[in-house]
Amino acid sequence: MRLRIALALGTIPVIMGCTTTAPEATHDYWETRAPMPTPRAGAGVGVVNGILYALSGEEDNNSLPRSTFEAYDPSTNTWTSKPPLPTPRTSLAVGVLNGILYAVGGDVGQPVGTVEAYDPLTNTWTTRASLSVPRSILGVGVLNGVLYAVGGFDSIGWSSTVEAYDPTTDQWTTMASLPASRGGLGVGVVNGLLYAVGGHGVAGLITAVDAYDPSADAWTTRASLPSGRWYLGVGVVDDLLYALGGKTEMDIPYTAAVEAYDPSTDAWATRQSLPAILGSPGMGTVDHVLYSVGGYSGGSPLPLVQAYHP
Repeated sequence: MRLRIALALGTIPVIMGCTTTAPEATHDYWETRAPMPTPRAGAGVGVVNGILYALSGEEDNNSLPRSTFEAYDPSTNTWTSKPPLPTPRTSLAVGVLNGILYAVGGDVGQPVGTVEAYDPLTNTWTTRASLSVPRSILGVGVLNGVLYAVGGFDSIGWSSTVEAYDPTTDQWTTMASLPASRGGLGVGVVNGLLYAVGGHGVAGLITAVDAYDPSADAWTTRASLPSGRWYLGVGVVDDLLYALGGKTEMDIPYTAAVEAYDPSTDAWATRQSLPAILGSPGMGTVDHVLYSVGGYSGGSPLPLVQAYHP
């Protein structure tokens, strides 16, 4: 089975090089940066040595597998092309481990377990051990030198599977399952815990936020999202977890909501909204700035890149 993102009508204005708030703003504001050469939604994003990498994703409305790979340098506000993803696919997840970018799972008309690794130093891709359970629209996080693949959509339906990848042995190990099956979720890591945020499951939209402790191989429930959504963006800046955009229902337009979670207080707070509604953005953090890359706001994928200054 293959999931298709339902699109809402509308367009989004892009004004290059302009901030979305008053010039005197020093925090909690959005700024538009140089657009991606390739418009896309659901891009896999990772950051290595201050460079943000965006790959694959939906590049048109046909949901066809893609392999485009591009890198963004925030210091120069420029994009460059990189070697294409060896196995074209959509709805994958990306994690960075020991300076290597991993493209995990995805969709080629059905969920796949393919894992490929990109080394920025050699500018080359290599094949790694596949997921034990092929999945798309999953989440990925890195803890203590281990890469975790969380939830998603498998050949049967919504998945609660969690697997851990050890790069020294090139092996995946099954870990404690998510409390509830879900896909289209966001994943972030703060202070040694991995957070699974929102998503969609058998019963519909999910507001649940669950934290995984690798030392105990166990999940605990945390304060829920103020509203359920999937295909949202999740990122971490200065030990706060940010949830932005996403779909509020299967066939209802996206949201512009931005909320920040503080693990020390187990509470969510509203932050400056996105300049416009947005779903399926890729997320990455460079120098305390959170980047939202691409996504959907209307009928086609966007090249839009926006930077959030907390």
